[in-house]
Amino acid sequence: MTDSALPNFRRLPPWAVLLWALLCCAGAAAQEFSSQVQRFRAVSLTEGLENPWGLAFLPDGRMLVSERPGRLRLVAADGRLDPQPIDGVPPVVAVNQGGLLDVAVHPDYARNGWIYLSYSGAGPGGSGTEVLRARLDGHALREAQVIFRMQPKSSANHHFGSRLVFNGKGHLYITLGERGDMERAQRLDDHAGSVIRVHDDGRVPDDNPWVGRPGARPEKFSLGHRNIQGAALHPQSGELWAHEHGPQGGDEINIVRAGRNYGWPVITYGRNYITGTAIGEGTARPGMEQPLWQWTPSIAPSGMAFYTGQRFPAWRGNLFVGALRGQMLVRLTLDGDRVVAEERLVDGRLGRIRDVRVGPDGLLYLLIDSNRGRIVRLEPVPGP
Repeated sequence: MTDSALPNFRRLPPWAVLLWALLCCAGAAAQEFSSQVQRFRAVSLTEGLENPWGLAFLPDGRMLVSERPGRLRLVAADGRLDPQPIDGVPPVVAVNQGGLLDVAVHPDYARNGWIYLSYSGAGPGGSGTEVLRARLDGHALREAQVIFRMQPKSSANHHFGSRLVFNGKGHLYITLGERGDMERAQRLDDHAGSVIRVHDDGRVPDDNPWVGRPGARPEKFSLGHRNIQGAALHPQSGELWAHEHGPQGGDEINIVRAGRNYGWPVITYGRNYITGTAIGEGTARPGMEQPLWQWTPSIAPSGMAFYTGQRFPAWRGNLFVGALRGQMLVRLTLDGDRVVAEERLVDGRLGRIRDVRVGPDGLLYLLIDSNRGRIVRLEPVPGP
């Protein structure tokens, strides 16, 4: 706004000055958008977060937000950020893509009080993704227990994963990256490039696909993944859906099933970053899964949620995926296990979307990844 466009405050009554200020603040905090089936506004709910990574809701409506440099924050239901970070967060290797990653609340939190964190932890050989559970006591984590440590560790500082998803049957899924060493994703004796399934206390389920196989890591549930940063349970089937980053194309969505091989780096729709040449053997091979959906060029997906709320009736059953590179929210229309349509929303106007969650109020919440990061809430706008 130019100086000439500003009102002459000396000629306005006090109530008019106040109204003008309120309207300006509201305009700065909310932006309106239209999808093919729904008008909505994006409201900046919480600001002042440093590279927020994961978002989880507590039963009382408060939110837990992980900041990649290594802080866990509490946010009130109305968006007020508690200035005091939570004590007791484990030391993290906050370099490049590493740091404090996802946060999840146990499905039976009201009874047992467990929250879960994934993070890049140091160890012999470098660092790797680890998972800790602890109980939240005011502003501190108590009774902390590390329930998973990725092995072997690596000196690389990228492709850690990691999302945490409970399946409602006492199991926890942990998604991992291949740590930038693509061949590790095809090894059964290596956690890298896998989805891990453990009990909520870290014990290995007896029915994991490679339990009892000599040399295999028993926590592994699937292999052949590059770097999974979005995962969610399908609301009807209860199966785990996950998306992962491809190299210069080939970002993909998969249904993750026990013992399946998702191909990386043997098959991929992506290309080499420098030369643009093909990677591996092409895009298909017997015994390796094809993605349900893939993006070429890459959108750099991160965060994912099935919409099951009541506030956006036209979006019920849709799958929402955040994008870092595209700075957009992708809405996917499903027919059973098929993706039948895609719509790209917000068009670079909110920033890098790191996480996507459906709140207990039925609204969509987005984490915007920046050194001045924020929580954005999507709300319906009445009208055609």
